[in-house]
Amino acid sequence: MNKGQSMFEVVVAIFIITLITIGVIVVSTNSVSNSSFSRNSTLAGRYAQEAIEWLRDEEAINTTLFKTRIALSIYCLNNLAWGNTGICGSSEEVVGSNNVFKREATLTNSQISGKNIIQAVVKVYWTDSKGTHEVSSTTNFSDIRER
Repeated sequence: MNKGQSMFEVVVAIFIITLITIGVIVVSTNSVSNSSFSRNSTLAGRYAQEAIEWLRDEEAINTTLFKTRIALSIYCLNNLAWGNTGICGSSEEVVGSNNVFKREATLTNSQISGKNIIQAVVKVYWTDSKGTHEVSSTTNFSDIRER
């Protein structure tokens, strides 16, 4: 009886081991990518909510001044200040410590059932290997609140 393994058996074993290794690597890579996306999505949601709360505070502090902020321009809210307007895209306009996110707010004015409504839309976006992603949060301010 012949003892040992033939060359064919060795090649098949190496092929099977290689396939299993590639499969583990692909699953691990996808898991890390999905985890990173989930973390970034959660952080972006937090940054958007932080900006919405800041806008609510700004409106409550001085409604008249807040109304003057309504424009067609975009406010870059990297540090939650009114100073930056225009297209949010430079590296100085990042939010957070990992320098991935950009946050912007757009304020628009409209009339609904005879009431003046200010709509604030905050967008936080980031880019990774899968493309650009965005989280958006919207709130409305109206004149019917009591002061």
